[in-house]
Amino acid sequence: MMICCIQTLLLLGAQLALSIPNNFFYHNFRKGNGNKEIHFSGVKLHVDSAQPAVFAATGDNVTLPCRFWYEPELTSPREPRRGHETDVVAIGSRICLLVRGRVQIRQDFPGDATLVMTNLMLNDTGRYHCEVVDGLEDKSTSVYLELRGVVFPYQHPRGHYHLSFLAAQQACEQQASTLATFSQLFQSWKEGLNWCNAGWLADGTVQYPMTRPRVPCGGDGLAPGVRSYGRRHLQLHRYDVFCFSSTLQGKVYYRQPSHTMNLTEAQQACQEDGAQVAKVGQLYAAWKLSVLDRCDAGWLADGSVRYPITRPRRNCGPSEPGVRSFGFPPPQHKHGVYCYKSGDELM
Repeated sequence: MMICCIQTLLLLGAQLALSIPNNFFYHNFRKGNGNKEIHFSGVKLHVDSAQPAVFAATGDNVTLPCRFWYEPELTSPREPRRGHETDVVAIGSRICLLVRGRVQIRQDFPGDATLVMTNLMLNDTGRYHCEVVDGLEDKSTSVYLELRGVVFPYQHPRGHYHLSFLAAQQACEQQASTLATFSQLFQSWKEGLNWCNAGWLADGTVQYPMTRPRVPCGGDGLAPGVRSYGRRHLQLHRYDVFCFSSTLQGKVYYRQPSHTMNLTEAQQACQEDGAQVAKVGQLYAAWKLSVLDRCDAGWLADGSVRYPITRPRRNCGPSEPGVRSFGFPPPQHKHGVYCYKSGDELM
């Protein structure tokens, strides 16, 4: 018997993996009963997950439940073996190798195929398929792993609509984040994200969230929602991007000596404090998840100047909470700086 798991995440140029509901799908190689069930010598194999979705944050340890059993119960239990990379074939998806590192199958009891993941990373989000192969029988179920965090729009320093899909992917990575998925953008829209400029998502589509329709953003006669341009050419078309950042493994804080600083002086100020200039994704995570509120503009690592507001007030921008941006001013301009100190450096 072989147990394997596949994480369906999009890669550059890959086709969108089909969403599979949280139940069984079967390949009938011999004979079936017309209900997508296979009976092998009068014994039926079942595979199930107790949870259709698991929510976590970066750095967490999680379990993705999966169990299998037979009806009627076998008199002599069959010993499962773990799948190897060569045992798994997935077109247009990413292979998750389970036999080493921070990912393993638990196997605490007969039929336990629960996946255990430690120290979650941003790109671990996605749908995981638990597949059990016993002879000619192939049964599976799936669990969606969703990281909690914040979605934010990002643009090239030269302005709007300068990013290809690959450049958008790289831009998010450089800002301590990853390309947002549609479900993450949709959840952010439900929480109030309102942004008129279209941006890339992880599936290669270009979309934008509107809570207050208006003429420049598709017209004021349309209902609120996430507007979609559909799939665009990954190399030729240029847009902004929606990035996703999860829990911080450190602290973002504002620093200003006796005077404001240019970008070079700001970088030196953070270094003198045993820190580094914060990235955009780190500032958004601190604003959303650590309730960072500061009405002072400061340099960030990409050369932009921003400040986080959780309690809107006079002289601090619009009436809604958010991360305010001054764009990308000349590096000789004077501001404070937002520094980031990792968890190890805080000890």
